[in-house]
Amino acid sequence: MIHCDCVPDPTNIPRPTIKRLSLYLRELERHESDGKPTVNSRQLGASVGITDAQVRKDLSCFGQFGQPGIGYRVAGLAVEIRHILKVDREWNAIVVGAGNIGRAIMSYPRFGDKGFRIIAAFDAAPDRVGMEAGGCRVLSMEMLHEYIREHQVQIAILSVPEHAAQDVANTLVEAGIRGILNFAPVRLNIGAGVEVTSVDVSRSLEQLTYQIAAAEA
Repeated sequence: MIHCDCVPDPTNIPRPTIKRLSLYLRELERHESDGKPTVNSRQLGASVGITDAQVRKDLSCFGQFGQPGIGYRVAGLAVEIRHILKVDREWNAIVVGAGNIGRAIMSYPRFGDKGFRIIAAFDAAPDRVGMEAGGCRVLSMEMLHEYIREHQVQIAILSVPEHAAQDVANTLVEAGIRGILNFAPVRLNIGAGVEVTSVDVSRSLEQLTYQIAAAEA
């Protein structure tokens, strides 16, 4: 198996391919937990809802994996994909907004398993400062810049009200944050050099109800 240090410029890899790598990794982890040593492209494709040819095309962007007649070694391919996604190391992250969603995120136990360590939370409401959830303490927003710099934080999870989201995002970027996972129901306008992924629960539910109604029609 060729190690993925031979990967081309990551900016040239299609985003859908990167998204599917995460799905492949979930399937590989299921195989690992079930004690299955190998998996083939057909099985990986079926788990994602794509063809085995697409699986092979995706993986070929990063090197040569697998063996004819055997498929892919589950443990080895999982290691390679974690390396590609850079979750084979630990990332410090913070939560900004310690309301119900923020505290639920702070308490979510599997972030650590995926290489993400939530080390603190921040909130502008005085009555939330000092609270704890999931072993993290809520700090004042006045401490944000210094904390990010001192702890070399690159990722922030944003769970503030819609009206505050853009201003807080701007503050995070100024403080040195390079990636934002946005739970606020608003599109953020962020300059180049900072990655933003939005989780719009309301929109997902609207799409879900439409699909249910369409199936009943």
